[in-house]
Amino acid sequence: MIPSAMMEMDEVKEGRKVLEIEADAIRCLADRLGDEFAQAVGLLWKCSGKVAVTGLGKSGLVGRKISATLAGTGTPAIFLHPAEAVHGDIGMLRPEDVVIALSKSGETQEVLDLLPIFKRLGLKIIAITGEPGSRLGIAADVVLDASVKEEACPLGLAPTASSTAALALGDALAITLFRKRGLTEEDFAFFHPGGSIGRRLLRVGDMMHTGDEVPLVKYDAPLEQILLEMSSKRLGHTGVLDGDGHLAGVITDGDLRRALEGAGTLVDKTARDLMSPNPKCIDSTALAARALKIMENHSITALFVREPNGSLEGVIHLHDILKARVA
Repeated sequence: MIPSAMMEMDEVKEGRKVLEIEADAIRCLADRLGDEFAQAVGLLWKCSGKVAVTGLGKSGLVGRKISATLAGTGTPAIFLHPAEAVHGDIGMLRPEDVVIALSKSGETQEVLDLLPIFKRLGLKIIAITGEPGSRLGIAADVVLDASVKEEACPLGLAPTASSTAALALGDALAITLFRKRGLTEEDFAFFHPGGSIGRRLLRVGDMMHTGDEVPLVKYDAPLEQILLEMSSKRLGHTGVLDGDGHLAGVITDGDLRRALEGAGTLVDKTARDLMSPNPKCIDSTALAARALKIMENHSITALFVREPNGSLEGVIHLHDILKARVA
């Protein structure tokens, strides 16, 4: 009987071998990337319509992911199922579109059947295939060679390394276009408004308190007014404005406790006496995640928000960030 530890070690060894084969396939792919890739990027860059990605079986599953990655990084894209295409979905295509067709063999009949239609519509075709000399490769305007030395499957039959290579090529196209477009984190957040990605890319301006919600008192405000402002706005602090209406300091619950411990009484104190000067501030366009980091670094629970010209715009509290599930 084989000891369980020995069986487990064999399984790990086999799993590592699969990963090494697939990693080697991508390394080889990177080494031979050349002019054809640049041509493919050029076609997609100039596309005034959308990108239609098509493929069948495992290639179809890879194609779905490529179309999703393109769309999620700023390149309009759809997945066109070859079988559904000939039963009406071809109507989704327009002459200004570009096609990315995937087939390991380059001889998938359902994909080949679409080629005359693509040609009739005047569509440019980018082929991702393991056989550049196949019928798909010959018909395409640009061919991206996704061939691999071996599959991770011991029989060499199940698409493994080859599907990984095709998927990696699709990612390379999408991210190259993403960089070429010069898109920002704000653009990316727009494409991903929901889920953890969207939450991580929320801006301070999306959740800050503004107007009457911002706790503020003037330099000469007495203790009673300070307490009333802090209590009514329920943020645990208040900003202090100087004679010109500029933010000069902040008073927190902690500031009041420390002052009470030192002076014994606060009856005759004004906001100017009790405040901590130079409060931490942030710009409204900054990521909420950055605001959280600043709060953690300085052990505070709120930041005032200033416009680029220095004027006060609002305030963001730790609870706002946690409620939005940014952390």
